[in-house]
Amino acid sequence: MSVLVVGIDHQRAPLDLLERVTLGDAELVKVLGTLRDRSNLQESVVLSTCLRTEVYAVADRFHDAVEEIRELLADEAGATLVDVEEHTSVRFDDDVAAHLFAVASGLESAVPGEGEVLGQVRRAWERAHEERVSGPVLAELFRHAVQTGKRVRSETGIARGTTSFAHAAVELAEQRRPGGLEDTRVVVLGAGDMGGGVVRALGGLPVGRRPAEVVVVNRTEARASALATRAGAPVRAIGTAGFGEAAAAADVVVTAVQGPAVTSGTLAPSGDRSARPLLVVDLGVPRNVDPGTAAIPGVTVLDLDDLRAAVARAMDDRRGEVDRALSIVADDIARYRTAARARGAAPVIGALRGRMEELRRAELARRRSQFGDLPEEAWEQVDAVTRSVLAKVLHEPTTLLREVSGTARGERLVEALRALFDL
Repeated sequence: MSVLVVGIDHQRAPLDLLERVTLGDAELVKVLGTLRDRSNLQESVVLSTCLRTEVYAVADRFHDAVEEIRELLADEAGATLVDVEEHTSVRFDDDVAAHLFAVASGLESAVPGEGEVLGQVRRAWERAHEERVSGPVLAELFRHAVQTGKRVRSETGIARGTTSFAHAAVELAEQRRPGGLEDTRVVVLGAGDMGGGVVRALGGLPVGRRPAEVVVVNRTEARASALATRAGAPVRAIGTAGFGEAAAAADVVVTAVQGPAVTSGTLAPSGDRSARPLLVVDLGVPRNVDPGTAAIPGVTVLDLDDLRAAVARAMDDRRGEVDRALSIVADDIARYRTAARARGAAPVIGALRGRMEELRRAELARRRSQFGDLPEEAWEQVDAVTRSVLAKVLHEPTTLLREVSGTARGERLVEALRALFDL
């Protein structure tokens, strides 16, 4: 068996392809069901965020599994298999743990140290467990990854300053709007993780830089209200029916929902915002705002590409913390691999020793009647000698199995022993 991950992320794929493979809740359930039905895949977990969609799997046949997962991603994206192959990354065995630990620690994010991804990693495994797609191998992998992510955040300063797209969006809006955000009216569409992060970032601004009002718009108004009560700035909550009216009176609109949601007509019914310029920050994947909106006079639209550039500049003063985080990840990966080797070797070694001991005892019992005149003291010596010989015969194979357990070679040896000795 092999442990692998096949994925599409923001470092290798264009935004358009990322948008098409990003899975909402309904699509995620369907994909998990599809993976569960694949006989070659023993376990699966799907991690889908605004910047990555990855399928982690335990597979019997590595190459077949990679092809199956790529086909699934191509189907979800409505793309050709060739397009998906060009932009997918494939990792297996030890590289899977190294990658996931870095992801959970925020080291693979567009904003290194961002906090949302740790919860997303945890929820990805929980959802796979709920759908009965995951199993013991991936459960242990994801559990260790979450622990590493927590350790990085508690032992380094990587989470200081700009740590998420939400914070980056607020900082970029301040920079791009003349006069900053003071005394402005900001509308946030969406009260989920990203929208909530934006509201909290706005509330965390110093008093002299805060908006005059923040309006949270959400399909479920109760959720928007709950977010508003926790905010540190004047916040008003409304349902989506009031979005058009709120946007018409806004200076800044931040969108953070799933899928296309905002048309140019909603933001500028008259087709011109020159009299009251509007800055739009689109945090959605897929993009929330109609691309044609950027052509409206007086409207400026920023998207994830703009945020990436801003984040790269903001990260220059945190390189040392990234190095410390990388050191922690490397340490935890070594611990995980050692534990995985011990776990992988123990059951088959125990079963092998048990089977050999069973055969030894059975053979002695069968032969005893042939040497009935042998005194009991002599039988005890025979028993001790055969136990000693058996221990020496098994020493080198079991030592090797412990050393390579958790690797591809170890998996092959385990399967060979199980087949040879019917373990």
